[in-house]
Amino acid sequence: MSATLWHGFDMATMAAGNYGLLKDAAMVTEAGRITWLGKAAAAPAVEREHDLGGGLVTPGLVDCHSHIVFAGNRSQEFEMRMQGADYAAIAKAGGGIVATVNATREASEAELFAQASKRLHSLMADGVTTIEIKSGYGLDLASEIKMLRVARKLGATHAVNVVTSCLAAHALPREFAGQDDAYIDLVCEQILPAVVEQGLADAVDGFCEGIAFTTEQMARVFTKAQSLGLPVKLHAEQLSDLGGAAMAAGFGALSVDHLEYLNEEDVKRIAKAGSVAVILPGAFYSLRETQLPPIQALRDAGVPMAVASDANPGSAPVLSLRLMLNMACVLFGMTPEEALAGATVHAAQALGLQQHYGELAVGKAADFVCWDVTGPADLSYWQGGQLLKHRIYAGQLT
Repeated sequence: MSATLWHGFDMATMAAGNYGLLKDAAMVTEAGRITWLGKAAAAPAVEREHDLGGGLVTPGLVDCHSHIVFAGNRSQEFEMRMQGADYAAIAKAGGGIVATVNATREASEAELFAQASKRLHSLMADGVTTIEIKSGYGLDLASEIKMLRVARKLGATHAVNVVTSCLAAHALPREFAGQDDAYIDLVCEQILPAVVEQGLADAVDGFCEGIAFTTEQMARVFTKAQSLGLPVKLHAEQLSDLGGAAMAAGFGALSVDHLEYLNEEDVKRIAKAGSVAVILPGAFYSLRETQLPPIQALRDAGVPMAVASDANPGSAPVLSLRLMLNMACVLFGMTPEEALAGATVHAAQALGLQQHYGELAVGKAADFVCWDVTGPADLSYWQGGQLLKHRIYAGQLT
């Protein structure tokens, strides 16, 4: 494939301070990689050229935490919550995660693929070029594998890089009521080995919380995951402080996610482990939470902070990663530069993909977006709107 020169834009490489801003920039790509970038006046002559016609180029956005493969619709629960119903009342009416599990188990792969494709298209139209997709609404061997197969198919059929995480330790299925450890046995002895054998997961995730699993149970899952050669990550400290983040850091977790109740001592443990803190303002907003994640403590400790959609049918029906940048700033006090780094360079790090994605630099993937904006802060400033001008994936306009 011949080299292509891209020009006619300013650039935020995210590879240095002040967004890595470069005015009147240009970039050369070949075979899906960046081979040169710099000032347009110094660009080498190549066979093909694309003038993007102004705007700002950034790395393609990386959504490092999503649950977009599921069946069913829980908008009725949202309506019930807005009318004053609590979690118990919603669950009694057949709602909650059980409703999604039931619908997902009953859906065919084709149905799951069709529904997830619509959600993926929305995120792609918002600048996403890499997305992590979790299982976790199957909670049995066949359904977890079905979800992960759909996620792999999404990556094979769309102009987006899909990374998968097995989240079988997400919740306790009804058939295991009162048998938490027995379900963890199933996850460790059957689900994870089968997922690895079929090459369906890039990492293992879990939910450590009073309504889910203990640190001891998640440590069993992580021990098994690492014995199978998979890295780990964890939903932790979203609703209470159980020490899940510190436990995950002890396993060298790629990321610890949510973290509203994270204590300052465990911030230090995360920093020492090199784990990324994934901040999820969509769930905080949708659940009307009041406990803020310790952003300043994470900042002071030098912990990389990613920002993700958490797109899911219950707590975060989010289809715009860019809106999450705004919420990260307004609700949590992150700066626009921190927010954009959170959806690019730090999000790639949260997936263990920092060598290839999240920055614009020679040798990295030619996944980038041209925005119809005057500067990078606009991406956190605007709430909605069609800001995407051009989307380039693997060096090709999409």
